[in-house]
Amino acid sequence: MKKLINRLNGDKGIWSFVALLALFSFMPVFSASSNLAYLGHGTGNTLGYLVKHLAHVACGFAIIYYVHKVPYHYFRSISKIALPVVWVILAITMIKGTVIGGANASRWIQIPFVGISFQPSALAALILYVFVARYLSKTRTEPIEFVQSLRELWLPVFITLIFILPANFSTTALIFSMVLMLVFVGKYPLKYIGIIVGSGIVFLSFFWVLSKAFPDAKLFSRVRTWESRIENFSTNKPDEDDYQIEKAKIAIASGKIYGLGPGKSVQKNFLPQSSSDFIYAIIVEEYGLIGGLGVLALYLLLLFRFVVASHKANTLFGKLVVIGLGFPMIFQAMINMAVAVELLPVTGQTLPLISSGGTSIWMTCISLGIIIGVTKKEEEIEQEQKEAARREEALQRLIDAQLAAEDEQNQNQSFSIEDKTNNPMNAVLNK
Repeated sequence: MKKLINRLNGDKGIWSFVALLALFSFMPVFSASSNLAYLGHGTGNTLGYLVKHLAHVACGFAIIYYVHKVPYHYFRSISKIALPVVWVILAITMIKGTVIGGANASRWIQIPFVGISFQPSALAALILYVFVARYLSKTRTEPIEFVQSLRELWLPVFITLIFILPANFSTTALIFSMVLMLVFVGKYPLKYIGIIVGSGIVFLSFFWVLSKAFPDAKLFSRVRTWESRIENFSTNKPDEDDYQIEKAKIAIASGKIYGLGPGKSVQKNFLPQSSSDFIYAIIVEEYGLIGGLGVLALYLLLLFRFVVASHKANTLFGKLVVIGLGFPMIFQAMINMAVAVELLPVTGQTLPLISSGGTSIWMTCISLGIIIGVTKKEEEIEQEQKEAARREEALQRLIDAQLAAEDEQNQNQSFSIEDKTNNPMNAVLNK
């Protein structure tokens, strides 16, 4: 084990907090999967779901390990090549989506000959963040021109968002918000950001008007769901999402300070998405306020390490990659927790590294692998600087020793000459 840990390069704090979140996830997932185990006249055995989650997490850590070995600057070119490929996958998903546990068909796609369902919007978000970081880190001799940035930056961004929007508004809004945050940090002109935000609002309004004009079109099938969620959140009308929120609030209230104990949740039997979207409510019910705040603290500590890693990065691309991939991860966790306590309407965002689900875990692990790759590079540079300093210090010691030896030799020679001059026999011989 010690040998394996020594082979892990990069920020050890990030490795530690990721490992803690992943290890903690097993108990809530094992407990919250009971409703899935009974669904469809099942036996109620949740062991299979635990093994499945173990496989997802194990594959996730393997992904982190191998991705962090890749020099992070390689992802500059990879993002430019991969983005058009992602557009094709998103288009196919929109046309030929599949149904997974009642989820909307156009969110998922079945990988042929493998039998694995995949949510391409998560991969699209990851590649888009790296693509935006690549554009912002390009060396320029002149200020950014808006028309040029429309073609090189915002056109790819909006193409990606257009493919995701019809099936998943919350993910589209999250990605757009994080891209705006990234361009702000990357010192993109504020007046241009204002124009882009206004354009996004106009486009969304136009999309909503089209959904009213063509209510039966498949492209607008999810618009009514968005409207009902916002309406129910603001007016407290009964709805399926309202039912989930009520059960989540009951679970949180039942947990009190210390919780009911591991595996003793009651509301997990009533929450449809207890092992994914609403797993935070189950955590608070079983582990209490202490457990809920503990999970929140781990995400905040992970955010702190991301800030440190971004600050230490010696290239602009490295700084922007850490911010672009790390902050959305924490922001998604905050959204998931806020939904559970009814601070936000239901969004369908999972709790990173804790909720069950292969796509969510693997995409998070790819992001973490790239981030750790950035910290690994800085660690290597720091070690090279220390090694150079050690070599310089050793060389200086060698030079000092050589100078001291020469001084001693010169002193010995001077003493020898002085002895010969003061010798009485020399005086007699001279006479």
